[in-house]
Amino acid sequence: MSRLLEGKVAIVTGAGHGIGRGHALELARHGATVIVNDLGSSVRGEGSGRDAEKVAGIITERGGKAAPNFADVGDEAQATALVDQAYEQFGRLDILVNNAGIVRDRAIWNMSAEDFDLVMRVHVRGTWLTCHAAAQRWRDQAKAGDSGKVYGRIVNTTSGAGLLGNFGQTNYAAAKAAIVGLTLTLSLELASIGVTVNAIGPGGITRLSATMPGAPTPLEPDERPEDEYDPKDPSLCSPVVAWLASGEAGHVSGQVIRAVGGDIQLMRGWTENRSVSGEGRRWDATRLGQVFGRDLFGTQAAGLRLGG
Repeated sequence: MSRLLEGKVAIVTGAGHGIGRGHALELARHGATVIVNDLGSSVRGEGSGRDAEKVAGIITERGGKAAPNFADVGDEAQATALVDQAYEQFGRLDILVNNAGIVRDRAIWNMSAEDFDLVMRVHVRGTWLTCHAAAQRWRDQAKAGDSGKVYGRIVNTTSGAGLLGNFGQTNYAAAKAAIVGLTLTLSLELASIGVTVNAIGPGGITRLSATMPGAPTPLEPDERPEDEYDPKDPSLCSPVVAWLASGEAGHVSGQVIRAVGGDIQLMRGWTENRSVSGEGRRWDATRLGQVFGRDLFGTQAAGLRLGG
């Protein structure tokens, strides 16, 4: 077993299946004690189950330390109790990986407000609530300590839909884009106490992606032979999460990293591409077609100012 995360205590939400399950197993492989959180609901957020118990059992059978948790992260009291469990059962919390999510895909003309609200509740509210509870704990620790710093790592989950958009996922894409904004802001707010906050954009065949027409049946990360490489394995991004959670990554914060298959990509978001100056005059709407076509969207850059 690796010692990269030895002595650290981690929470992984949505860890009953797929990507989150891969994260929990990977963190445990590197020595972390893992609280495996999963409500056990369907991919649409319906019902509950004991999936977290199974994953915690796998970690324990492999010689690691883990405990299950069945909280609904969208519920404030339950999300707070999840963070409290780390302190009550293991005396500390060092790593928070927010992965819990559901899908309710429909084109916007067929999507209900309930479909939108529930997806936002799990992804955005759920991520915010666990971060909120962890941040309060860490800030209190920092204020009580001599250095004013703590060891804290947050890794949130975005997706290609949130970064690039995807048909039929106005709810899911909006949620995943919101998580990027949350991540960037948290990285600024928590920097003073030593906590890093990053976002991972994973990929692979999971229960969520399997809802797409024609998608293959997913395998869980522990159901694959250890020496098998499958580019659609959802746990291929988990080593990146483990590294971001480690002491080696203390200088990395406020980053969005895609890890799909064998590729790791450092993402850059809404940065200025091209601009054109009005030279101190109000824009005339009748001229803007020419300005956009020639100077912003076109290849002719008369009067163009690039970068900042």
